[in-house]
Amino acid sequence: MPLKPAIQQQIYLIGREAIVNALRHSEATSIEVEIEYLPRRIRLLVRDNGCGIEQKLLNSGRDLHCGLLGMSERARDIGARFQIWSRPGAATELKLSLPIASAIESAA
Repeated sequence: MPLKPAIQQQIYLIGREAIVNALRHSEATSIEVEIEYLPRRIRLLVRDNGCGIEQKLLNSGRDLHCGLLGMSERARDIGARFQIWSRPGAATELKLSLPIASAIESAA
């Protein structure tokens, strides 16, 4: 079943921002992107082997770096779960998970 256009656009924008952030900031030599369209959820995973993100930046709430905050807000707006795992000197992994029921066009 096709995704709702608005959901599709937000997933694209979150993924693009995650890749651009990794390219600009991580000093990674490898960036992996996985997209899964599963029976119950859509999952986007962006992983790099770069320098990581300082914990205080990840924990700072509203002071979060604009790109991270934007991705988090986009995810919230479409009802998705948004998680980031990282630490300085280590890889970063971003995961977006969205129930398929809220993402697909309903049959009319």
